[in-house]
Amino acid sequence: MTAPGRTAEDSVFVRTYTLTRGRTAPRHRLGLETVLEAGPGRPGPGQAEECARILALCRERHRSVAELAGLLRRPVTAIKILVSDLVDADALVVPVTSPYAASSVDSGAGPSPQMLAAVTAGLRKKFPDAVSYAHAG
Repeated sequence: MTAPGRTAEDSVFVRTYTLTRGRTAPRHRLGLETVLEAGPGRPGPGQAEECARILALCRERHRSVAELAGLLRRPVTAIKILVSDLVDADALVVPVTSPYAASSVDSGAGPSPQMLAAVTAGLRKKFPDAVSYAHAG
């Protein structure tokens, strides 16, 4: 039951404020699609109980920031702040994968000629008046 003159929404806001210790922005840039996995570190003392839940979820399998916010029913910004704290403690890590690992059979690195041709065609279609440089860069 909420106090007179207060709404349930007010109590959620206060809870979120205390959850993040008053912070309104994460230290790390995290997108909604940023995928996280449990790391070797542990959260520091005094971390919110949601941090333990985030770690438990990420130990099950890789999770995105948006997925964590949905599962925990917390605002995305609050989850980003907690995730940022856990990244600082090395309790969560962002797995690094090579985006071109399977795209080029010959060299094993970099985009395939087909991908580059498709990107070039798309850019030409979007910007038909653009000037083309033979050897830019």
